[in-house]
Amino acid sequence: MLTLYILIWPLISAVVLALIVTTFVRELRQAKKEGKKVV
Repeated sequence: MLTLYILIWPLISAVVLALIVTTFVRELRQAKKEGKKVV
């Protein structure tokens, strides 16, 4: 069970990171289209 947890954890982290990056890129494109700054 511990081995399974150790093998699955990087996959879960990668999915969360991909979700955050995708959302950030989407907001960045929308802000650029509207002429606003993200920060």
